[in-house]
Amino acid sequence: MTLRPLGRSPLRVAPLAFGGNVFGWSADEARSFELLDAFVDHGFNLIDTADVYSAWVPGNEGGESETIIGRWLKKSGKRDKVLIATKVAKWARYPGLSPTNIHEAVEDSLRRLQVDYIDLYQSHEDDPKVPLEETLRAFDDLVKAGKVRVIGASNYEATRFADALHTSASKGLARYESMQPAYNLMDRSGFEEGLQPVCVEEGVGVISYYSLASGFLSGKYRSEADLTKSAARAPKVKAYLNDRGMRVLAALDKVAEAHGATPAQVSLAWVMAQPSIAAAIASATTVEQLDELARSASLQLTGEQLDALRTASDA
Repeated sequence: MTLRPLGRSPLRVAPLAFGGNVFGWSADEARSFELLDAFVDHGFNLIDTADVYSAWVPGNEGGESETIIGRWLKKSGKRDKVLIATKVAKWARYPGLSPTNIHEAVEDSLRRLQVDYIDLYQSHEDDPKVPLEETLRAFDDLVKAGKVRVIGASNYEATRFADALHTSASKGLARYESMQPAYNLMDRSGFEEGLQPVCVEEGVGVISYYSLASGFLSGKYRSEADLTKSAARAPKVKAYLNDRGMRVLAALDKVAEAHGATPAQVSLAWVMAQPSIAAAIASATTVEQLDELARSASLQLTGEQLDALRTASDA
């Protein structure tokens, strides 16, 4: 497995990251352990979660994903084989990016994860109420204390993210080495038009989420009749059921056939091949699904195929 640099940090990541939002939601603890074991067996190493996962599930309060990962780490003894990435700012218990909130939230995440340090600690979203320097100084404190190795960001506007990088450089503080945006063949402009140039210029590693467009790019949803396959995903997937979406699926089918692959594998391989991408996040709820997604990391698309998929997805 060829590992990729995460920004300018010492972290090296496999090109497929596991999205831990399913832990404690659509995957119970036993299934989550199976998935994590299989993920590591495939040679992957980046597990992405957040303190808020999965507070949206009836009966949950948040912290469930981190807790399950922590129990798996303790049981499996595989802490040295993985990089743990988690986030702060979107949970009602620890909202925003004030220094006090960051310092309190990280202690709770460390406890749930049962680790001494977090490999990648990310701002889950921007907090415009807090000066960037205050937020970054709090993260810098955690890095100096050995509680966090590297910091990253998610869901920032390009100008604000560039300002954060400038603040770190001018003040001598730890900088965001990663950016986590929504990015896939159906959702490109939000990343490509602003954030991607900043990430390329500044050497920031990108970890994409919604890499399969809520499952649409798996090819399982081709008409409104297919929306019954997942009530949770139906509202988002329905927005892709248009002429552009059908063009993208047709292009995916053609490339997939040429490689003896699936649309999901091709979709992830396309993301992985884009400038600045360090890893694409995808989730699975069965080992069989994970086994399918795993092949995307070794799928080499030609320049012509990459261009064909981009052209099909142009608005």
